[in-house]
Amino acid sequence: MTSSDPTVLPDPWHSLHELLATMDAEIEQVYTERGIKGVRPRFAYPLIRLAHTGPLTIRELAESLNRSHSAISQTVNAMRGEDLVTSEPGTDGRTRRIGLTERGRSLIPFLEAEWRATHATVAELDGEIPYALTAVVEDLRRALAHRSIRQRILARLVEPPR
Repeated sequence: MTSSDPTVLPDPWHSLHELLATMDAEIEQVYTERGIKGVRPRFAYPLIRLAHTGPLTIRELAESLNRSHSAISQTVNAMRGEDLVTSEPGTDGRTRRIGLTERGRSLIPFLEAEWRATHATVAELDGEIPYALTAVVEDLRRALAHRSIRQRILARLVEPPR
């Protein structure tokens, strides 16, 4: 055991996680104010995609959204619990095809409108702050492409003696 607990130091990611959680909660509040219960912001992307593609396997949906299979599988399970999607056996027996329920389909016009409003809001925010969040993300991507987070951590990692 080391002499001090490193988790007592401020978490450098806390502010970002907290900000994202707050924004998601406010988007969810928009849904609730419109009488839409049980829908979370993370559902919008896959629901809208399914509305435009028709039924997809979880793998196909994950790839089309550039998300992990695990993340989409969890999201699909949560959406199924809210009667937003169906899950039918695929053609090979090993896969399931995910489609929209009537309830899911009925929400698409609102979700698309909210999606557009959210994107416009992000663009507005980018114009209000001295350094646009989208630019920060791209600058971080470029810096990490030059030297990954893994490489940077390994350069600073001092492992305890065995």
